[in-house]
Amino acid sequence: MTRLVRLAISGASGRMGRALLSLLGEDSRFELVHAVVAPGSAHDGQPVFAGDAGSLRCAHDWTHAPAVDVIIDFSGPAALAMALDHCLAHGTALVSGTTGIDAAQEARLAEAGKSIAILRAANFSLGVAVLTRLLREASTGLPDWDLEIVEAHHGRKQDAPSGTALALGHAAAAARRTTLEASAVYSREGLTGERTGGCIGFAVVRGGDIVGEHTAMLIGQGERLELVHRATDRSIFARGALQAAHWLAGRDPGLWQLDDTIATAR
Repeated sequence: MTRLVRLAISGASGRMGRALLSLLGEDSRFELVHAVVAPGSAHDGQPVFAGDAGSLRCAHDWTHAPAVDVIIDFSGPAALAMALDHCLAHGTALVSGTTGIDAAQEARLAEAGKSIAILRAANFSLGVAVLTRLLREASTGLPDWDLEIVEAHHGRKQDAPSGTALALGHAAAAARRTTLEASAVYSREGLTGERTGGCIGFAVVRGGDIVGEHTAMLIGQGERLELVHRATDRSIFARGALQAAHWLAGRDPGLWQLDDTIATAR
């Protein structure tokens, strides 16, 4: 019988943390052994699973954490730093979707990849991972075609373009041996003149309750290729993080990508 992966969650009371907890009850691959919330949180010391007084309780640090195979972190920069400390001290793998970290923390994570297995992603949708792979291949195979990336999200989203749209742009630019900084066009208004060859254009839609839609349009003469991903349920991101955690547990040290977890066609 295969041993269960011993899992801990950093940011257990957040939106993604709650989504992970809701899925774990039906996922026989894992044993949840520790759950961390922010210091001062109303959840600190409370049962992880509401209504189960004898269940695992939330903690605000890693002091009394048991042995863990992998930590999934969806928190903030400070909590991520604490989780990383624990991973380095115990050789634990780390899956993280935390954003907004500074250059110093990025450098520390890169250095940590020499000692432990780390997998980070801005978007844990497995479909988006495949979309990125396909866009990379299409951008390489059709280097002279115009490329436009259109993304749509709910009206409450604060940033634009989305982090996923930018990640798609970076992947396409790298495939064409350039950078997004050199090729991106983020807005068009008024008399813009003709389209500049080699640029990567972005368009943004905001409204309603759209979970997330991303379309990469490669446009040639007389034909167009569209690669589209539509998210209709936020749980896909938690499912992808669990898939990443199961894959990462026991891996060699390194900085892994979500794309690595997806089988390559033979």
